[in-house]
This record gives sequence, C-alpha cells and structure tokens, in this order.
Amino acid sequence: MNDTEFHQLADVQLQTIEEMIDNSGADIDYETSGNVMTLEFEDRSQVIINRQEPMKELWLASRSGGFHFRYENEQWICTKTGGEFTSMVKTECEKHANEDIDWE
Repeated sequence: MNDTEFHQLADVQLQTIEEMIDNSGADIDYETSGNVMTLEFEDRSQVIINRQEPMKELWLASRSGGFHFRYENEQWICTKTGGEFTSMVKTECEKHANEDIDWE
C-alpha cells in the first residue's frame, strides 16, 4: 500500500466514524485536526484516533489502552486483539459515555 492508498482508506474509515456518531445521537463531540481525530465525552474524557503514516496504521488510544490497526482483507484489524476497528471504537465510546449507544 502506498501513502495515497493509505490516506484514502483512513479517510473513509474516519468519515464512517463521524457518520456513526452523528446518526447515533450520542453526546460525543469530535474534531479532526491534521492526522488526529479526538472524540470527547460529557465527562471530558477522550478517545484519540490517529494515522501513523510511516507504519500505515490507525492508532486508537482510550482508557483501555492503546491499539494499533493494520488494513488486512479489506478491514482495519487490531494487531493486539484481532478486533475490527469500527467495533472497537464503538466499544470504547460506550465505555467512555458510560451507556449503550444506538449505533446504526
């Protein structure tokens, strides 16, 4: 994968996260600045997602720890747990929001 492909795939994934948050109605504020997306919750806790271009990975940092995701078989997979990126973002958001979120 070259840099352009990486950025295209990462853009699609981050846009998907934004749309999921918007459609859920959850009280999650998000902001993207450069290669970093910050999700902020009512208690001011945060989940940080960033692109690691040199490694061609997405990184997720939250209360649960740090996770690295590589693009494999048309999805972003955690190198530590084998979990899928979107699913893990949902789980971490629910932990930070301290409630179930109606994801679409």
